[in-house]
Amino acid sequence: MRRRKKDQVDEDVVVPVETPPDVRANGPWDISEKSPEEDPSYVDLGPLLVRAQDAYSIQLPAEGENGQIASAVLVAGDAALELRAFAATRSGGLWDEVRDDLILEVARLNGTSEQVSGPYGPELHVRVPVELPGGEEGFQPSRIVGVEGPRWMLRGTFLGEAGLNPSDDGPLMQAFRDVIVRRGNEARIAREALLLTLPENAVVAPDEE
Repeated sequence: MRRRKKDQVDEDVVVPVETPPDVRANGPWDISEKSPEEDPSYVDLGPLLVRAQDAYSIQLPAEGENGQIASAVLVAGDAALELRAFAATRSGGLWDEVRDDLILEVARLNGTSEQVSGPYGPELHVRVPVELPGGEEGFQPSRIVGVEGPRWMLRGTFLGEAGLNPSDDGPLMQAFRDVIVRRGNEARIAREALLLTLPENAVVAPDEE
C-alpha cells in the first residue's frame, strides 16, 4: 500500500519504500510487448505512443533554440501529466540515480520532497516555492513517477491537482499506464532524451521560457 504524503517532510529524510514485483504488468509497455496497430486511438510520437482520450488534450511543447520536442503534456482540467522518455542501460537502476538528483535539485530550490512507495515502486512527491501572479508566495506541487523498461526509462510528472492530491486512479494515471515506448536499436548513452516527433496535423506549443 502506498504510504500517504505528510504535510511537510525534510528533503533529507528518505522514507523506506517497497518495490512491487512486476511493476509493468499493466503498463507502461515496450513496443515488443504491445502493438498499437489495431488501436486507432494511439498517437504516434516516435519514441512514445500515447493513447488519445476525450478526458485530456495532448500538447507538444518545443524546447530550446532548435525547437526540439522532448516531452508530451497531457492536460485534463486543472491537472496535467508530463511524459519524458530516456535511454537507459540493460542493467537498470537509472531511476534510482535520477530520483537522487531530483531530491538534490528540489533542496537547492528550497523545496521539499518526500519519497514514497507507489504502484511502480519509489516515487517523489515534491513542493517547490513559486511566486503567484498576485505576488504572493506559493508552491508548485508535483508527483514524479519513474518506470524502467528494456533499455529505457519513462518519467511521468503529475502537476496541478494531480500533484497536490496524488491518486492511482483517473484518466491521467490510466494514460501513463497506456504509454508504449519505442526506444529503437540505436546506441545511446544513459539519460539521453528520446526526442519526440511531430505527428501530422499537430501544432507545436512555443517554449514559454
